[in-house]
Amino acid sequence: MLVPIITIAVIAGLAVLIALFLIGVYNGLVRSRNRVQEAWSGIDVQLRRRASLVPNLVETVKGYAAHEREVFEEVTRARAMLEQAGTAGEAADANNFLTRALRHLFAVAENYPQLRASENFMALQTELSDIEEKIAFARQFYNRNVLDYNTRIQTFPNVVIARNLGFREADFFEAEEEAREEVRVDFTRGDGD
Repeated sequence: MLVPIITIAVIAGLAVLIALFLIGVYNGLVRSRNRVQEAWSGIDVQLRRRASLVPNLVETVKGYAAHEREVFEEVTRARAMLEQAGTAGEAADANNFLTRALRHLFAVAENYPQLRASENFMALQTELSDIEEKIAFARQFYNRNVLDYNTRIQTFPNVVIARNLGFREADFFEAEEEAREEVRVDFTRGDGD
């Protein structure tokens, strides 16, 4: 009579330990996924700040270089792509396109010394540079969380639980080679250069 009670108690104890283990793994996966989503929201905020700054920048440059229509259209298209991006991959592609478009815009601006001297343009350039730094930090934070999350769902025994409960790998927010370089333009040179 004593042996069946001990056996039942041991089996019940093991079942409780296994359940606690599974709950712990599941909760850890959810925490990691939520950290990725929170980190993504940081990138999203900075990308939206950048996108909202672009029309002011374009209007300022238009005042001096109105005939550069195709550059303005390229920047406008890039901004629209960024605002419509749904995933990290789409946002990264749109961000890279916007970076290239802004480089073209700044290249145009270099041809106009009075624009380079404009306080409004200089303030916009400073704000854009600040946002670029924040995007780089947010990208690094997001990618670190994605790495942690993806590692968790790919390692045993988490992989068994993650696969069966619908946890999927998150995309890294990557910049293409050209876009990895910071958008910098020197407007300090004189008119005679």
